Amino acid sequence: MDVTPTRSVVQELKEERMAMHEGYVFLDEKCLLLAGGMLRELARYAAAKRDFAAAWTSAIAALQAAVARHGLDGLEMYPPADLREGAVHRASRSLMGVRLQDAEFVAPEVLPLSAIDASPEAEACRRAFREVIARATPLASIAGNLERLRHEYRRAVRRARALQDVLLPEVSRSVLEIETRLEELEQEDAIWMRWGP
Repeated sequence: MDVTPTRSVVQELKEERMAMHEGYVFLDEKCLLLAGGMLRELARYAAAKRDFAAAWTSAIAALQAAVARHGLDGLEMYPPADLREGAVHRASRSLMGVRLQDAEFVAPEVLPLSAIDASPEAEACRRAFREVIARATPLASIAGNLERLRHEYRRAVRRARALQDVLLPEVSRSVLEIETRLEELEQEDAIWMRWGP
């Protein structure tokens, strides 16, 4: 040790060790809360993915029906849905300092240009792919939330492990070394006082 062994140094190190232990407890609790948040987001992700998969399946079926009716070239000429007024609405929230977002795609119903060869199959295809976009938006926001939670969880775990496995043992070792050295100095002083010069 490069410090002079004194009782005040021991006291400072013990206070530092107590603060580190409190930091470790906080980080451990933070990890538990983040893990709980990840589980909730995973449940939301699974539900949103089911909704998206159902919308995607419907859209593929509608696309097949529209292609069967109009042919691929005819369907390419069909006027698309007007989504220029559409917007992604986001709402932010926080979990242990991690910024989470909920998002939804909102677009007013705008009558598209009239098609020359309009058909219920092509209209169903247009509506189905609009629904795919609406279902993909919350799925993407939840995936982003999961990634941010994972990153913060890993960071908190690394810090907690560093405190528990490296810093706390190091400070405890230093306290023990200084206390041992102080006892040795006290014994030397007692022997010196007893035998005198």
